[in-house]
Amino acid sequence: MFYKIAQKVMFQMDPEKAHNLAIGSLKSTANSPLNCFYAQKLQAAPVEFMGLTFPNPVGLAAGMDKDGECIDAFHAMGFGHVEVGTVTPRPQPGNDQPRLFRLKPAKAIINRMGFNNKGVDNLVANLKAAKSGAMVGVNIGKNKDTPVEQGKDDYLICMEKVYPYAAYIAVNISSPNTPGLRTLQYGDLLDDLLGSLKAKQKDLAERHGKYVPIALKIAPDLEPDEIEKIAESLIRNEFDGAIATNTTLTRDGVSGLVNSNEAGGLSGKPLNSLSTKVIKQLADCLKGQVPIIGVGGINSAADALDKLDAGATMVQIYSGFIYRGPELIKEIVDAYRVKTK
Repeated sequence: MFYKIAQKVMFQMDPEKAHNLAIGSLKSTANSPLNCFYAQKLQAAPVEFMGLTFPNPVGLAAGMDKDGECIDAFHAMGFGHVEVGTVTPRPQPGNDQPRLFRLKPAKAIINRMGFNNKGVDNLVANLKAAKSGAMVGVNIGKNKDTPVEQGKDDYLICMEKVYPYAAYIAVNISSPNTPGLRTLQYGDLLDDLLGSLKAKQKDLAERHGKYVPIALKIAPDLEPDEIEKIAESLIRNEFDGAIATNTTLTRDGVSGLVNSNEAGGLSGKPLNSLSTKVIKQLADCLKGQVPIIGVGGINSAADALDKLDAGATMVQIYSGFIYRGPELIKEIVDAYRVKTK
């Protein structure tokens, strides 16, 4: 009930202002009695993934809490993990505003944020300050002004700094809002990046005495042969996981709606079937050798179970969470418990 009231107010505001207000409110109430307005107790539904045990299979996708300011608040809502970021080595403002648009009739969002964040050092400070013991994945990227050919260096810098504080690290090469970034999904650039990250992981595991898994986040706008090549590279470079998918550049299901012609990545309900299709294709290619987090367009428990049936082990939500609130987490966890009894 509280979320519905809050949503009505925020949906009257500019989307980015509403987002910033929500983040500020959650940050200030996370460890206070006021978290009673959104905290909920969920029944345990543990999941083994990348050698880790997560309390349930529902995570918050990257992009909501870019700087890791609200980890404890999202943990209180019942998320089994919180993926923060995307974070870059240096702070950057992102693209010009406006850059975030609601398509309410389609339960969708278009964004062209452009990796706006306060930099990796600020994120590390927030990771250290978190009190809840939440499972936190850190999504890393490159700065906009770093040439694609040197992008690997940015990922390695971020990986080294967040490694001691992350449950896992997600490598984002699939955002459509950083020029040239998606070219890292192909051929020699991909193999070079994954191989370098794997070597760095080995070095950091020895240095810190713990193994932090790494996962690759891919786009939904890939052809079957491209998905197959990515799968081969993941297996060849012994990556621990994959996250499918990021936002789409297609406009299927939203054409003609207000804001549908805005540039950027489309997320939300219209992405659901495309994302599930990519998960199925990726899972078929990986043959169980690399586990998958399914994300994209989940707006109900049925959507989440479809992604699990397609080959995902866990799921993440973002736009569906904006439209449905914390009740969506509980709905999915309850359905998962029934499915796995």
